[in-house]
Amino acid sequence: MVAGFLGLRLYSVLGKRTGHEQEPVARQPLDEQRSAPVIAPAPMMQPAGANNPPAGFDMDQGAESGLRAIMNADRQFDPALFVEGAKSAYKVTLEAFWKGDRSTLQFLCDDDVLDDFVEVIAEREERGEVLENRLIRIETARIVRAEYDHPLARITMRFDADIAALVKDGEGNIIGGTMSDAVEAHDIWTFVRDVKSGDRNWKLDETDAV
Repeated sequence: MVAGFLGLRLYSVLGKRTGHEQEPVARQPLDEQRSAPVIAPAPMMQPAGANNPPAGFDMDQGAESGLRAIMNADRQFDPALFVEGAKSAYKVTLEAFWKGDRSTLQFLCDDDVLDDFVEVIAEREERGEVLENRLIRIETARIVRAEYDHPLARITMRFDADIAALVKDGEGNIIGGTMSDAVEAHDIWTFVRDVKSGDRNWKLDETDAV
């Protein structure tokens, strides 16, 4: 899969600023999560054959049939817990990218996405740049698409988040950004998992910016 990195290359964050929206970074950042996330299975909230759609999370109406197919293929899959795990994966992946943590990215991403991340990290390191970005909060996390193509399940999420972005040179001088304003990031990420394998973790398969 081809990953889109327009926002990443322009702003050193995944996403892009829309208009002139800025706000003081007055909110508390999300709690630190040092371990790599596991988007783990749990008992379903309701049977796949129920008349009501899965509840407890945000999703586009067009994603419901795909989620049903995934729930039928994996009886332990809980969409609400998946969304919580995806939010954790979003945070940890961003932090790993900003820090240049290749080993964490290798665990979280498939090969194509990993290669693109590593390429951008290498370019940044060659320029001697250091990112001191911080995820302030995730405004929304919504499932926009889901599909099951035996044995692969794919779920696409939209994340709208506030990020404080700061770039320094190798000597610690600020060369771009500020921690007093928040950049609005709007990202579309697709996660994939082989539901027939014994691995319960999902991999980041595609990224794009809205």
